[in-house]
Amino acid sequence: MANQRPQRAPRGRVLVLGSVNVDLLLRVERRPVAGETVGGARLEWHPGGKGANQALAAARAGARVSLVGRVGEDAFGAERLAQLQAEGIDVAHVRTSAAATGTAVVTLTPDGENTIVVAPGANGLVGPDDLDAAGSVMGEADVLVAQLEVPLAAVEHAIARCPATSVVVLNAAPARQLASELLRRVDVLVVNESEASALSGLTVIDAATAEGAARRLRTVGARAVVVTLGAAGALVDAPTGGGLVAAPRAAVVDTTGAGDAFVGALAARLALGAELVAAVGFANAVGAATTERIGASAVVPDGLAPRRASG
Repeated sequence: MANQRPQRAPRGRVLVLGSVNVDLLLRVERRPVAGETVGGARLEWHPGGKGANQALAAARAGARVSLVGRVGEDAFGAERLAQLQAEGIDVAHVRTSAAATGTAVVTLTPDGENTIVVAPGANGLVGPDDLDAAGSVMGEADVLVAQLEVPLAAVEHAIARCPATSVVVLNAAPARQLASELLRRVDVLVVNESEASALSGLTVIDAATAEGAARRLRTVGARAVVVTLGAAGALVDAPTGGGLVAAPRAAVVDTTGAGDAFVGALAARLALGAELVAAVGFANAVGAATTERIGASAVVPDGLAPRRASG
């Protein structure tokens, strides 16, 4: 693992700070242009939110997972908590609020590509006090995972309070500029091509350009950088080595949630003691398998998921 933190025996514990959403999926033959109405769409509801998606992937990959976030005092919020609990995820630190449960509207075309519009709702109320209330599970975490669908103040507070023995994984999505002081506390920065481009100022279109962006982001502060490249796999740049880690071929049906599945699976493997490149290889397999199903819920290929961590 590419960090300079004190080490402790891994116990497979992952703490996820992030969003909890309901996804409204519209299957369309094509997306409308401005001012146009397109009929014939099929409507489906699916569980979503980057935080919840990543927590689910980590749990299915064998980690013991706790989630910190917020949902609304509505039917969607209650349903999402029940779904997460059914997967063995600790949701004791997911608070409810008067704001509606976060909602994402996803349009999906037959080629498997999607567009997403998010109404954050209760996710926008997550703050430092939510992390303070979760101090006990934070102290036990082998890996802290955060994204940027909750307020940055909460993310900064979580990373600042994270124990020195925990590995910090930051999925900088949706992309936004981050202070170098924050990045210096990050052990593994995970970004896709567009996010890597936005953060580094370099155009990322393939493994070669991803390598340049990753090197620049490490110069800014991140200890290790992983750039996901879709079907091509992921580019790893870390002090202990890296390069392009290929992904298995997939019969793509829906790319929604594949990136979250990757991050959650990566966190689980790191929490269970895997080295970064090996963890990325596993995460590639989970991300690829997830694209072969409809919805954002992670799919761990048969034979790859370890038994749930204990202790």
